[in-house]
Amino acid sequence: QVQLVESGGGLVQPGGSLRLSCAASRTIFSIDDWYWYRQAPGKQRELVAAITGDGSTNYADSVKGRFTISKDNAKNTLYLQMNSLKSEDTAVYYCNLKSLLLGDYWGQGTQVTVSS
Repeated sequence: QVQLVESGGGLVQPGGSLRLSCAASRTIFSIDDWYWYRQAPGKQRELVAAITGDGSTNYADSVKGRFTISKDNAKNTLYLQMNSLKSEDTAVYYCNLKSLLLGDYWGQGTQVTVSS
């Protein structure tokens, strides 16, 4: 069993930055894949960014060039650096771990609000 605890959300003005973290409760295998999703009010959950076990990254077109996903295997922690934030980035952000050995786990979500 793995618990994922997210932090770093909050209220930020347009153009500002936030860094989300997602800490796992146990050792995660470096080969596992991590994801960040978000869900805005009245909308479906969407994939924001992904990082595979070999470090390859992918981003939704809407965040390319502004968001950076990374992980620290030693700390079992996933990050999402969000720059140049826009009002349309307002959503609850969720981290997701897909591990072949451990299973599929989700964080509880952290609210990001971009508003002046």
